[in-house]
Parts: sequence; C-alpha cells; structure tokens
Amino acid sequence: MTLRRSRAARLAVALLSAPVALAPMLAPPAHAIIVFDPSNYAQNVLTAARSLEQITHQITSLQNQAQMLINQARNLASLPYSALQQIQQNVQRTQQLLSRAQNIAFNVQQIDQAFQQQYGNVSLSASDQQLVTDARSRWQNTVGGLQDAMRVQAGVVGNIDTNRTQMSTLVSQSQGATGALQATQAGNQILAVQSQQLSDLIAVISANGRASALTDAERTTAAAQGREQRRRFLTPGNGYQPGNAQMFNSGN
Repeated sequence: MTLRRSRAARLAVALLSAPVALAPMLAPPAHAIIVFDPSNYAQNVLTAARSLEQITHQITSLQNQAQMLINQARNLASLPYSALQQIQQNVQRTQQLLSRAQNIAFNVQQIDQAFQQQYGNVSLSASDQQLVTDARSRWQNTVGGLQDAMRVQAGVVGNIDTNRTQMSTLVSQSQGATGALQATQAGNQILAVQSQQLSDLIAVISANGRASALTDAERTTAAAQGREQRRRFLTPGNGYQPGNAQMFNSGN
C-alpha cells in the first residue's frame, strides 16, 4: 500500500508540473497579439467620415469660386460689335446736308440780316427795278429752301436701310450676350441708333419748317410789294401815263 501511494504522489506531481514547463513553449510571441477595440474603431471611422465631408465641402467651394470667376469674366467681356462709327457717319451726313442750306443758312444772325434786307417793309423810295430784283431774290430763297428740304429728306431716307441693319445686328448681339456688360453695351448702342434716328427726324422737321417759313415770308413780302406797286401805278403824275399805241401796222 505504501508503494502504491508513493507512485501516485509522484504521478500527480508530474502532471501538475507539466503545464508549467510546457507553457513557455506554447505561448505566442508578444508582437503577434492582435487586440480589437470596437470603440476606438468607431471613433476612427467617424473621424475619417468627417475629414471626407470637409474635403467634399472644400471641393464644392472651389467649384463655386471657379464658376463665380467664370461668370465675372463673362460679365466683364466687351461686346465684339460696335455701330458707333456708322452712327457718327449718318449724323455727320445729315449735318452736312443742313450746312449746305442755300442763301439763308440755319444761323440766327444770317436769318435776321436777310429778313431785314429782303423781307422787311418795302422801301417807298426803291426803284421799280430794285423791287423786281428783291422779289426775284426772295423767290430764289424759297426755291432753295424747298430744295434743301428735299435733300435732307433724301439723306434721311438713305439712312433707313443702314439703321435697319444696325438694329437687327445689335438685337442679335444683345440676345446672344454672354454677360451683363455685353448686354448693356448692346442696349446702349441701340439707344444711340434711336438717337440718330431722332436727330434725322428733327433735321427733316427743321428743313421743312424752314422751307415753309420762307414760302410764307415771300408771300407776305410780295403782298406788301404788290400794294406799293399798285400805289405807284395809281398815283397821279407818276403812275400810268396813257399814250398812242400802234397795232397791226395801222399807220400804213
């Protein structure tokens, strides 16, 4: 019995000491241990998502800034078409027609002088030949005024086709404008064309009014001269003197 107990005791001691001896041989190295922390992982994912969102916002902001710069560049782009030179030429052509007014120009001083000399009161001391000469001069002024008016009318009518082409081009430019500046410039040029048309209309009205005024002035002065010539004709001694008239060789 004693022998068996001794063997059992030795076997138990061997079994108890075996795991301690084998443990260092079976344990993994320290650097190969992987520890997963769910809380830390979630925090890392959240941080990465926030970083990505910030990057996305930055990209969107840069895109908006780039689009804003593009729009500003478009708004500051000048209109590639200009009708200013043609408008100035049309206005200059009409002014030249007005400056060629015959005999009596569109000048206040010249008008006053001409009316004092030719359209004032008929001089009682003027000779008959002088009265005829003055009447002829007034008639020439009237005819010249009518011709000037027709010239201005012809010049304005000649500008109509040019204005139509300009208006069509400017409207197309305005509708196809890439920015605010181009649209504004097109609108300003359209207003300039309309102003030139208005100046042509004023020129026609002025020329027609001048011709009408000369006609009325001639009629008024002719009436006054007619009264003077009738007075001279009826004045005894200086008017009509009867005399012998020979007709159809009645003396033969």
